[in-house]
Amino acid sequence: MLRRHHISAIIPARNEEGAIGLVVASLKQLRNADSTALIDDIIVCDNGSTDNTLHIARLYGARVVKQAIPGYGIACLTAIAALSADTDIVLFVDGDHSCNPLQAHPLCQAVVDGADLAIGSRKLGYIEVNAMSAAQRFGNALACWILSRLYRRTVSDLGPYRAISKARLDALQMRDRSFGWTVEMQAKALERRYNIKEIPVDCLRRIGVSKISGTISGVIGAGKGILSTIFKVWWQHRRRAKAAPVALGKSNSEA
Repeated sequence: MLRRHHISAIIPARNEEGAIGLVVASLKQLRNADSTALIDDIIVCDNGSTDNTLHIARLYGARVVKQAIPGYGIACLTAIAALSADTDIVLFVDGDHSCNPLQAHPLCQAVVDGADLAIGSRKLGYIEVNAMSAAQRFGNALACWILSRLYRRTVSDLGPYRAISKARLDALQMRDRSFGWTVEMQAKALERRYNIKEIPVDCLRRIGVSKISGTISGVIGAGKGILSTIFKVWWQHRRRAKAAPVALGKSNSEA
């Protein structure tokens, strides 16, 4: 808890037995200045793991929910459905230790201070050698450039390490079930003119094999998912904006 804000951490995980214990333990160790725990609840969504991810997460004190259908987005949605009613801030953390769990505090603090969404920007922080492939860097830069052009706001990263107000998260009505999850959140937040803060974070070499950069199909699938999500959200917003004046005109004429 941070200044009376209940914080829940969500960790989507599939076959992360080598890292999940370290991630959960590090989050549980985070303390405020008064020695109280920063994170009130840690939910790991086991996304069809075939290793010991589920058991290790429980062993280290996380609450575990299961989702057999593979997909980053659907794992996050499943965990969101299990959030406590007391939750004020939701922290999203990857389960492969590519995010530095010890940097959760500034992300949560930004939301407490008034941000609707705090994005952990790897570009503004430190990227460990070989932590991101050339394809990941290029795809991330391209997507950020497109978002910046479409919404005329500076976007430096699509980093998965982020904190968001629970009320604002609910309002976004998230839908993506796969690789487009993170960019859907950012695009919708930009459309709604949310107060978005970018916080420098480190990007570490992940423990284990990446589900995206580890295979050519993963890189292609993620790229297509991200770009298609950006334009889908943008187009839907344009359609709603065009329809709104028409609906307003009808309402006025009927009155």
